Amino acid sequence: MKIIIAGAGIGGLTAALSLHEAGFEVKVFESVKEIKPLGVGINTLPHCVRVLTNLGLQEKIAEWAVETSDLVYFNRFGQQFWSEPRGRNAGLKWPQFSLHRGQLQMLLFDETLERLGENSIQVNHHLSRFEQDENGVTAHFEDKDTGEIVHTEKADLLIGADGINSVVRKQLYPNEGPPVYSENVLYRGTTRMKPFLNGRSMVMIGSLKQKMVAYPISKPDENGEVLMNWVGNLKEGKSKLTARDWNRRADQERLVETYKNWFFDWVDVKKMVEDADGVYEFPMSDRNPLEQWSFGRVTLLGDAAHPMYPIGSNGASQAILDAEYIVECLQNEENVTEALKSYDAERRPATSKVVLQNRKKGPDEIMDMMEEWYPKGFKPEEVPHEKLKAVMDNYRKVAGFDKETLNSKA
Repeated sequence: MKIIIAGAGIGGLTAALSLHEAGFEVKVFESVKEIKPLGVGINTLPHCVRVLTNLGLQEKIAEWAVETSDLVYFNRFGQQFWSEPRGRNAGLKWPQFSLHRGQLQMLLFDETLERLGENSIQVNHHLSRFEQDENGVTAHFEDKDTGEIVHTEKADLLIGADGINSVVRKQLYPNEGPPVYSENVLYRGTTRMKPFLNGRSMVMIGSLKQKMVAYPISKPDENGEVLMNWVGNLKEGKSKLTARDWNRRADQERLVETYKNWFFDWVDVKKMVEDADGVYEFPMSDRNPLEQWSFGRVTLLGDAAHPMYPIGSNGASQAILDAEYIVECLQNEENVTEALKSYDAERRPATSKVVLQNRKKGPDEIMDMMEEWYPKGFKPEEVPHEKLKAVMDNYRKVAGFDKETLNSKA
């Protein structure tokens, strides 16, 4: 069986490696002219680290990523109201990693070239359109700058892993329209600084009206400093920023002013923002869950299938889980269309739950709960631990990395 993957992001490359490992012939086509380590920090949760481990990549990732020890929540006054261990610290079989998105993509890119061959990934091949019949699928690729068709490829199966603005999805759903903007804007940056708490903690501060997320994505250097990834989330209303663009610069001085009073004994948020090399703005958006991903010999994967708010560290993780399951379905069912139906029937409902849960604030709901109940701060004995625990436990179960579910897997 020959398989075409449109898109060389984290999901597409993981799918390529997984399919190759299972004995399938795979070719990846990427729109951009050169694969570069774009983006900033992400988290890979234990359920997807299991998949990467099975591909033989855990040790390579561990050489430069940070194994996240715990997740800690604070209000806007710097008062801690929730803390929980993560990954192996929580008794799971696999770690949670905090890492640079670009480094992970480049690792997957290099591994794909090494294992599948130098011609397995074709860059500057933007998917223009596809057609299919009972014998196969044909994909046409163009040079995005000129619009000239540069290549046509035939295969048994086409996987659209081409992101939130997927060409495959648009051909399947031509009337869907643009992504759904949440009216929240993410302000992202990295800062070289001394680590906080135990040095491997991920923190959430504030509420969803004004939030700050921060975690290290590199090991300490000779000066004891790490590269700290941070994301400020501001409710901006009906902003004009509706298109996703990783490289759009933001007004750093405005952001410094916004966080000027966020100084705590364990971190100076204002200085962290001030010392960043640059700040980038990114509208928080997603798409409505679909009723169907798979049509004959064509299906969707990752952000093309289920773009979601970056809440709960689940975007890349769910794409990696897609890659694992589509392989399982293709191994268990010789008929391509039936295999894709099985993939659709399992992964579409599972990811739709995460998309909708993230719209309801996901685990970060506890931030708004505490802000609503204690807008001026709280006494330690006032923290409603059981109510907060119920929210966090529910999200882990919805996302599929609760201890019972995950440790039952190989």
